[in-house]
Amino acid sequence: MPKTVDLNADMGESFGPWTKGDDAALLEVVTSANIACGFHAGDWDVMAQTMALAHKNNVRIGAHPGFPDLQGFGRQRMNYPHESLGNLVRYQIGAAQAMARGVGAKVDHLKLHGALANMCSEDEGMAKACYSAALSVAPDLTIFVLAGTAQHRAAESLGCNIACEIFADRAYNDDATLVDRSKPGAVIHDASIAAPRIADMVDAGAIIAQSGKQIPTQIDTICLHGDTAGAIAIARAVKAELESRGHTIAHS
Repeated sequence: MPKTVDLNADMGESFGPWTKGDDAALLEVVTSANIACGFHAGDWDVMAQTMALAHKNNVRIGAHPGFPDLQGFGRQRMNYPHESLGNLVRYQIGAAQAMARGVGAKVDHLKLHGALANMCSEDEGMAKACYSAALSVAPDLTIFVLAGTAQHRAAESLGCNIACEIFADRAYNDDATLVDRSKPGAVIHDASIAAPRIADMVDAGAIIAQSGKQIPTQIDTICLHGDTAGAIAIARAVKAELESRGHTIAHS
């Protein structure tokens, strides 16, 4: 049955003279952009420039908060008390809101980054602390959740707007969490593999794990990591494959 799905990408992850990914090219394909807030990547100029370009392309803007870990690109696990974790998220959302307003746009959604996201996919209390904090300053936010995980359960318990997300370029464990990046096959770089794989998931209404197990779930949005090798090719191939099967690419 044909479905409407959103395509999102993590971006705005360049820093000063250091460039990460091709945001301009991705913004011609995706319908939502998750923009780094300066903690794991990005800076004030990159945020402003990326948001302006997203707004120009009619791409929905999201805050993409992570741990304060520029050296590790937000992928090193850190431990904070829930109160401090909430303030960490509020701080980054505030920056995103200010930058978006500065270019005549707004922040529509929240998506956690890297190790923060992975830990929240395992720990419902941690996820709830992050999402409650975000909603305390922006109650109309849509929360992007890793479908079928503790993130999903935490957001549902809060009764907020939710978009269930799957990943085009990442392999899954049988519990719907992502395979650790250090393991073989965890990251998919080949567009010819990523595109039919993700379209099969949308057709089935289920995550298809590395083992072949199907985990039924609502699918609202598909992530295309901007920093993955071959990201542009994967994004274009995924969009083409979905459309060839009758699905519509649009904001969820």
